[in-house]
Amino acid sequence: MAAALGRLLPRGVGAARPGRCFSCSACRASSDEKPGKFQPPPKPVIIDKLKQIEERRFLSPEFIPPRGRTDPLKFFIERKDMIQRRKVFNIPEFYVGSILAVTTADLYAKDKVNRFVGICIQRGGKGLGATFVLRNVIENQGVEICYELYNPRIQAIEVLKLEKRLDHNLMYLRDALPEYSTFDVNMKPETRLDHEEIPINKLQVRMKPKPWSKRWERPKYNIKGIKFELPEKVMKEAQKWSQPWLEFDMLREYDTSKIEEKIWKEVNEGLKK
Repeated sequence: MAAALGRLLPRGVGAARPGRCFSCSACRASSDEKPGKFQPPPKPVIIDKLKQIEERRFLSPEFIPPRGRTDPLKFFIERKDMIQRRKVFNIPEFYVGSILAVTTADLYAKDKVNRFVGICIQRGGKGLGATFVLRNVIENQGVEICYELYNPRIQAIEVLKLEKRLDHNLMYLRDALPEYSTFDVNMKPETRLDHEEIPINKLQVRMKPKPWSKRWERPKYNIKGIKFELPEKVMKEAQKWSQPWLEFDMLREYDTSKIEEKIWKEVNEGLKK
């Protein structure tokens, strides 16, 4: 009889619903509580790519005056000339390790131009005296050209591959195998998005047999981009020339953040005029 009555009862009658207990005082108290305050879902994060491009600042290193210059008038006047030059000539963002193609007017032939492709192995100089060096191996012969960045003979600077290296100076490529300095003169530029981070090429080059132009294995050069294949005795001997105290020498480098902010505003205002 009880089994038949159970079959006749509608579902849910005579039995507690799963998950809710009406006999427990704790459950009754929780069911009588008011619902909590409505919490809206978090707003979606929208990434403005154009704003990222504007905020990503690249202040060309020649704008930063060297430390110890007491009279900034010279560099202030030079910056005015540099800004005027950038208004009529595009100087792109590039670093040591980037592959560039530079087109210059031929000094000895009218209406003729020269185009050279190579890897930037050094940037130096300040102000209008800023320079950069390109290197390439052509017909098994290493060729290097030092360009003045603000030379009016330069007609175009094209970045074929924008990247950084592990070191800020690649002069050791002179002593490396030629394959690390050989680039096609007809190389096409690599496409990349403006908001992408600058890639760091972690390549470690192999060197020619000694002698080298400098003893790159010594710690004072702090070279990270060379795969040293020297005897252990030579590497231990090189460690005797280490200078660990330079890490704590606060006078070797100085904070240029405030100078950069001031110069960046000056450059932006000059380019907008």
